[in-house]
Amino acid sequence: MDLMNLGLESPLFSMLEDMLEEGEKGRSNPSRAYVRDAKAMAATPADVVEYPNSYVFIVDMPGIKGSEIKVQVENDNVLVVSGESGERKREEEKEGAKYVRMERRAGKLMRKFVLPENANTDSISAVCQDGVLTVTVQKLPPPEPKKPKTIQVNVA
Repeated sequence: MDLMNLGLESPLFSMLEDMLEEGEKGRSNPSRAYVRDAKAMAATPADVVEYPNSYVFIVDMPGIKGSEIKVQVENDNVLVVSGESGERKREEEKEGAKYVRMERRAGKLMRKFVLPENANTDSISAVCQDGVLTVTVQKLPPPEPKKPKTIQVNVA
């Protein structure tokens, strides 16, 4: 399955393109919020599976309650998944304890996916179980082939 042909581009490449375009236009550096979102998108793991009738997006959302997860469609074709509270919190260090190793990521969790043209944005469902969010986007039925139009020939 070629994700680029489906319009499911890597958010990292999209962010780099945006940053390069901003640099070419002579604008200032990206905002802190933009950089934070870019890091969140690059660090939030996700799988995309295409089925005959749907696309399924599986996103790891550890430490965020299902009620805090937001799933939206922006600009009619961009699926955005984020934690409503915005961040997974790190536990407070207890007195006398110190971290020896910190590998679990803390911070905002977010992913954006450009949906293919045949995605039915009116038929999207989302289920969160055990820190894994599964978003299913149904496909639109293929367009019916145009039937030939018969023109009446008049005899003069």
